[in-house]
Amino acid sequence: MSDAYLQLDKLTLAYGDTVAVKELDLSIGKGELVALLGPSGCGKTTTMRAIAGLLTPASGRIRLDGADITRVSANKRAVGLVFQSYALFPHLTVYENVAFGLRLKGISGADLDARVGAGLKSVGLAAFASRKPAELSGGQQQRVALARSMVMEPKVLLLDEPLSNLDARLRLEMRAELQRVQKETGVTMIFVTHDQTEALALADRIVVMLNGAIEQIGTPEEIYNKPISAFVADFVGFENVFALKEGKLATPNGPVTLPAPPPQTAAGLAWRPRAVTLGSGPFLGTVRGTSFAGNSREYLLDTPLGAIKAEIDASLPPYGIGSTLTFDLPVAGAANLKRFG
Repeated sequence: MSDAYLQLDKLTLAYGDTVAVKELDLSIGKGELVALLGPSGCGKTTTMRAIAGLLTPASGRIRLDGADITRVSANKRAVGLVFQSYALFPHLTVYENVAFGLRLKGISGADLDARVGAGLKSVGLAAFASRKPAELSGGQQQRVALARSMVMEPKVLLLDEPLSNLDARLRLEMRAELQRVQKETGVTMIFVTHDQTEALALADRIVVMLNGAIEQIGTPEEIYNKPISAFVADFVGFENVFALKEGKLATPNGPVTLPAPPPQTAAGLAWRPRAVTLGSGPFLGTVRGTSFAGNSREYLLDTPLGAIKAEIDASLPPYGIGSTLTFDLPVAGAANLKRFG
């Protein structure tokens, strides 16, 4: 984007002779909440470390708010970092944990009280100032770490797997908390995650990474509904993914013609289990496995096309294991992949 607040230009990052990220270009606007999403080893945490100033690029440039910060030390680049482990001082109170960085900057007295108080209020912990970290829940500790970074008034706030240490209920609460704090303060926020549900729920835009490169950038809706590669499709839940060769599905048993022709520009097609039609269609499959999932039933079919995963409404009559049934893969319900492999 032309009005980029944070700009990574041809950024190459390496550990010794091993290149982790190669010539990465990324533009992030002021006030955006962006997720770096991908599996372990894809380069997302390495990219975050470079933005934070914890890793010196082998080549390329990092610009923030119009200034080149590529070689600026971590403590001088106005970038906050919330670690996965929270990294709170166990012997200090919540107040002192939040005040720690401010004291290093020489802030004291009424100014210190005001900034720490405002920081704790922003994350809903004003009444917990005198407690120690051990007296807090995981979600509360996460909020202390967030407040500690926010009071430093960073231009960019980085979060490393911010919700991975929380249980399912607390994750939902902290998602809402992060969104609220980010929208109220307007801080540019980047978080690293391997959890596609977390990225889809929180981010304004998602950067999907693989092998040190960007696979796709888009809004949550674009990533979820319109993956452009087989990797992204599989990563966001399209469990039936096929390459196309000469307009036919490439399967373990040879090419298969679909009832409707696929787009000529597609390199592959992908279907979510919900998009598979069960009980009618030109293909046959045998139910190998089934599971009840509340509002739906999930099926694993053995078919000449390979394993097919399907899902139907739980109110419909169930199919038993060993049942043979017809099914269809409607082209209209598939994601058209521009890249395969």
